Amino acid sequence: MPSSLALRAGPRALALIRERGLRAQDVDILPGASGGAKWLGIAGLDRYLFGTFLQQTRATPLQCIGSSIGSWRMACLAQRDPLAALARGHDAYIHHQVYTKDPSPREVTDVLTRCLDHLLGEGGVHDIVHNDRFRVHVITAEARGAAASSARLVLATALAFAAAANLISRRTLALHVRRTIFHTSGDESPFLHLRDLPTVHHALTTNNARAALLASGSIPLLLEGVRIPDTPGVHWDGGLTDYHLDLDYGPGDGLVLFPHFFEHIVPGWFDKSLPWRRAGARNMSRTLLMAPSAAFVAGLPGGKIPDRKDFYSLTDAERFRRWEQVNAMSNVLGEELHELIATGRFADHVRAW
Repeated sequence: MPSSLALRAGPRALALIRERGLRAQDVDILPGASGGAKWLGIAGLDRYLFGTFLQQTRATPLQCIGSSIGSWRMACLAQRDPLAALARGHDAYIHHQVYTKDPSPREVTDVLTRCLDHLLGEGGVHDIVHNDRFRVHVITAEARGAAASSARLVLATALAFAAAANLISRRTLALHVRRTIFHTSGDESPFLHLRDLPTVHHALTTNNARAALLASGSIPLLLEGVRIPDTPGVHWDGGLTDYHLDLDYGPGDGLVLFPHFFEHIVPGWFDKSLPWRRAGARNMSRTLLMAPSAAFVAGLPGGKIPDRKDFYSLTDAERFRRWEQVNAMSNVLGEELHELIATGRFADHVRAW
């Protein structure tokens, strides 16, 4: 049978895997990309990684970083029962998103706030902030100038200017947004050195975690901007700056384990339609990327991973049914990964980046 998993590794990651196989204690960093409903396509992979593989004993904290739905996934991992948190999150994302025909940003914000609260449960915020084993980093984009406006036309104009300037250089994003990282790692964060875009760091606390997670997924024009306690400005979806997290992961000796929706990495939100703007090998030297294979995706309902277009092309009932199917079918990803590790065949299936 064709493989359900596509595995790619940068040169340093590939050397480590060929020497030792894939071991949880060798994983230093776990990124989670933006992607909305796409997280349902790798739900089974998350269940295996979060509930089994990453629960093995480790000597140092695992640094977890995400934007948008990626930050929500990291929030599940850092809760006391990651599998229960994932189940709540998947259930809310599939079944609680019911909208009027032309929902306002206020309506979408209210619905997704309730989804987030369901994912977090009663003790989720406390678990995340006080978890010394899984250190969570949540990326948001602090708006600058007109990008902070609540007036739809002004905001749309600012975004259009940002998209046009981004064609020339990603660095022009600094005129419109500032990457902000809320985290529990303090001075031990491996992302303090980031200089590709203006970046500020704040402590992730019980007072701001819920707002930071909501802001990290607040797509401009679809949702409202979020004001985060004890933090200046209006914050938008972290995917504006870091869509798939093409980051400098630093000089560590371990692996960057990247469970992802695709075999490619798009740096920022405005790069999605720019085929030449894809992550190269430089930042991915010690990254191991895991994604659904083309064969697996072709076998899904509709031949694709769920995405935001499903809200417009499917009825609620059709969307619920299809997304539940994908959620269940994705279990094969975790099962295949477990088998490759258990049989010692993992390195044989990894392609060089």
